[in-house]
Order: sequence, then C-alpha cells, then structure tokens
Amino acid sequence: MMKKEGNGGALPRHVGIIMDGNGRWARSKGLARTNGHTEGLKTARRIVEAASRRGIGYLTLFVFSTENWKRAAQEVDFIMSLVKQHLTREFDFYRENHIRIRHTGDKDGLAPDILAEIEQAKSDTRNFEGMQVILALNYGGRNAIVRAARRFLAGGGGVGPGLDEDAITRNMDNPDVPDPDLIIRTAGEFRTSNFLLWEAAYSEYFITDKFWPDFLAEDFDAALAAYAARERRFGAITT
Repeated sequence: MMKKEGNGGALPRHVGIIMDGNGRWARSKGLARTNGHTEGLKTARRIVEAASRRGIGYLTLFVFSTENWKRAAQEVDFIMSLVKQHLTREFDFYRENHIRIRHTGDKDGLAPDILAEIEQAKSDTRNFEGMQVILALNYGGRNAIVRAARRFLAGGGGVGPGLDEDAITRNMDNPDVPDPDLIIRTAGEFRTSNFLLWEAAYSEYFITDKFWPDFLAEDFDAALAAYAARERRFGAITT
C-alpha cells in the first residue's frame, strides 16, 4: 500500500481522472476505436480496485462529456452499451470492495435504459461504506454550474447576496462530496476539458503521456507520490 508521506502526511481524499487516449491507443495498434474503449473499461476497473485498496475515499471518473455527443453515432452507442453492461455485471465487484456508485452529469440527456441502470447501481450500493465512485456521464463542468444555479433559483433563491459560492456548492449534483485534491489526466494533454471546473479550483494535476488503456496501478501510485511531494497552499503563503 502507498505510504502516507509529505503534503501534510495524507493521501488525496478525492481523486478525479480524465481517462484520455482510448482512440489513439487503438489507432496505434491498428485497431478500431471501439477496441480502445473496451480496453479503457478494463483499465477503469483495475484503477478503481487499486484506488480502493490504497484508501482513496472518492474517485470521479470522466466517462462521457456533454461534448462527446459530437462523435460518430456508432462510437457513442458503443460507449453507452459498455457503460450499461458494466453497471449490470459488476455488482459482485462493488460488493466485494464495498464500493458505492454515484453519478454526476445531466440526466436529461441520457437514454431511459442507461439512466435506469445508473439509478439501479446507485440504489444497490447506497449503503456500501467503502470508496465512492462518481461516474461523470453526460457531464460538463459549465453545464453542472448552470444546473446548480437553476436549482438554487427553483428553490426560491433570487439573484442577490444569497447567490454566493456556498449556494452554488450546495446545489451541485453531489454537494457532500469533497473537492478533488488530485486530478490525473492521461495521454499527455494539458487542459481541463470542462471537467469539475467548480470543484477543481485548487486541485493538483498529474499529467502522464500514457494512453488510458496502458495506465497501471503503478502509474496510479506514481500520481499519488507526486501529489504527496507537493505543498498545497490554497492561495496562501507558508513559511
């Protein structure tokens, strides 16, 4: 298990992962993009188990963005079928590892069968007390902030002093989930891609050139070690 060291002696409580590079991984091997997504799902399972074993409390996986609908319909349908299959088949894995499944994203844009599987997984794992896995599906950071503001207004709040940072936070999809301490991005890209824009204001980032299907538990440990070596100041100056 990863030793706690540096950075106040603590591991990140919440880790977010931008799982990038499935298509490029497949192309590099002369395979269809769908093969990359299949391998990416295997990696997700591997890293969920690794994170759980290492004592991470919350893990948010960027599964499908609000912008990903622009991709070819065949690829979108394949990704959604993978999500549905995974949620249906993995209950034993969740139970054995005491993993609670949650969701963040715009439910209105999801097909009824996908939404039903998400709600079933959430219900089935609601009382599990281990790591919480938040699936960011049909998710966009800007969209999440807009939806939070709409919830606030629908609840009787008005545009004025009451609409502050705390009000937005209380109306996010999962207001009880702490902000991510560490965000990992694979495939060597240096951008946020609209992921957890509100919550990641002071997150530490770890970028790796590895495509997501090649990401191993050892790579996850390297990200945790890099986080442990950093000094988090949150805008303050330490002496």
